[in-house]
Amino acid sequence: MKDPMSRFTLRVSRELLEKLGYIAEFEGRTKNRELEHMIRLRISAFEKEYGKIEL
Repeated sequence: MKDPMSRFTLRVSRELLEKLGYIAEFEGRTKNRELEHMIRLRISAFEKEYGKIEL
């Protein structure tokens, strides 16, 4: 069965990665889930201001 999730490599500074880990642990999420959450929030804010992104 194919994995429905896309893979994406992200290069960030060690400081950003450590801060992400801190926030993720604080929120009870993995770093991956925290990034996903942040991306969803940003997309939602963008669409609220500029309209729905049609794919």
